[in-house]
Amino acid sequence: MTNLAKLTITDAIKGLKNKEFTSIELTEACIDNSKKNKNLNIFITETFNKAIEMAKKSDEKIAQGKGGKIEGIPLGIKDLFCTKDIRTTSASKMLENFIPPYESTVTKKLQNEGYVMIGKTNMDEFACGSTTTTSYFGAAVNPYKKKGDDRDLIPGGSSGGSSAGVASNCFLGATGTDTGGSIRQPSALCNLVGSKPTYGRASRYGIVAYASSFDQAGMLTKTVKDNALLTEIICGFDKKDSTSSIKKVPNFSELLNSDVKGKKIGIVKEFMNIDKVHLEIYQALDNAIRVLKSKGAEIKEISLPNVKHTASLYTILSYTELASNLARYDGVRYTHRSDKELLSLDELYSKSRTEGFCENIKKRILLGYHMSSSENYDKYFLHAQKVRRIIVEDFKKVFNEVDAILTPTSPNVAFPIKMTEEEKKMDLASNYLNDLFTIPVNLTGLPAMSVPAGFSKDGLPMGLQVITNYFDEQQMFDIGLVLEEIK
Repeated sequence: MTNLAKLTITDAIKGLKNKEFTSIELTEACIDNSKKNKNLNIFITETFNKAIEMAKKSDEKIAQGKGGKIEGIPLGIKDLFCTKDIRTTSASKMLENFIPPYESTVTKKLQNEGYVMIGKTNMDEFACGSTTTTSYFGAAVNPYKKKGDDRDLIPGGSSGGSSAGVASNCFLGATGTDTGGSIRQPSALCNLVGSKPTYGRASRYGIVAYASSFDQAGMLTKTVKDNALLTEIICGFDKKDSTSSIKKVPNFSELLNSDVKGKKIGIVKEFMNIDKVHLEIYQALDNAIRVLKSKGAEIKEISLPNVKHTASLYTILSYTELASNLARYDGVRYTHRSDKELLSLDELYSKSRTEGFCENIKKRILLGYHMSSSENYDKYFLHAQKVRRIIVEDFKKVFNEVDAILTPTSPNVAFPIKMTEEEKKMDLASNYLNDLFTIPVNLTGLPAMSVPAGFSKDGLPMGLQVITNYFDEQQMFDIGLVLEEIK
């Protein structure tokens, strides 16, 4: 029998319904792969025993002709989705022993449709990063290797444990969150499909917050159809989230249509010919443009004149929101508390937070407080909000001209976790560079998806990004379906 863990979700659902194998067999195959890939450091918390229990219940439902849309399908859950009675750490010492008494809305929706949880996946601490090297529990590792170089590579981030796990067949799909590209960028680096729906489509209730006006849940999968299916499951109005949209969610997977004849696809001139972008990624973009043209799509150059400001805006706004959101972690309630001698409440706060947060988080908190202070509020935060609105209007104008926008996802292929001094000088690890093409989508709240775009000459995955108008995820999936077929 084929290694069941290599199946797509769509094929696995078909096999389960046809009684070709059981959910227990499928789950055991994923667990076996997880054990073989321990070196990738995919999980923060393994839930293998629970997974077998869940699979057994799924098999009983399937035998009775019952069950949900993904009954018996093993998934990984990024470790910032609160899971009732199962440790949720956000990859931080601060939450190392936190066990939530409630379930996030996204994981509850997956539960209702019958998924099997293999484990909680590794990530950058509090989702701050694009490499998954800042985790308190150690770096996650990309299953791909560069030809002729045996060094471990980043899987992208912050959803790096999720991307590495799907790519190495430890589970068939995974949840992620996307604040500045944290689903799409790791998907590109691990040869996966990764999407974020329109801001407000999926509830943020029960997700450990990084930057509340940016964060959005989404899915990482092997195919566009799988992604469409999981996305339609996790989306929908939630009264527990005040930013949740009441718009009806279509059955994306059932409505998939690869006909792009007459569609207008925009190419952003400001995103072209950037020196530090990997040349082969631009070549993949050119190839995709040729294929879309051959299928009847119209390619149109567009301009987003203010998009150059997005990295600066993201730094100001997301760091400020992070500082506010992490103020609750004070060592008093459910977080890490310093065991050193404490002479005052201020010392309790100071020492607990100093020990509980990594250097990356502390830097962002301090910058966030600085930029939102009474002296700097107008100069930085308020001004950034105004420019953010201008960029939103730029995108709205563009979507009066085109149906979708096509860009690279990541400017780079995966790079080594441990870089040489020469590689560091090339700025490969720059957060600005890693999220160059993805941040504008989070600033504006638009839906976007990364689709595999082949491999570099060194054997490393590349990805292309499809951006569509608000609540037009169906078109995003449809165009992604065409890109997925390009060889």
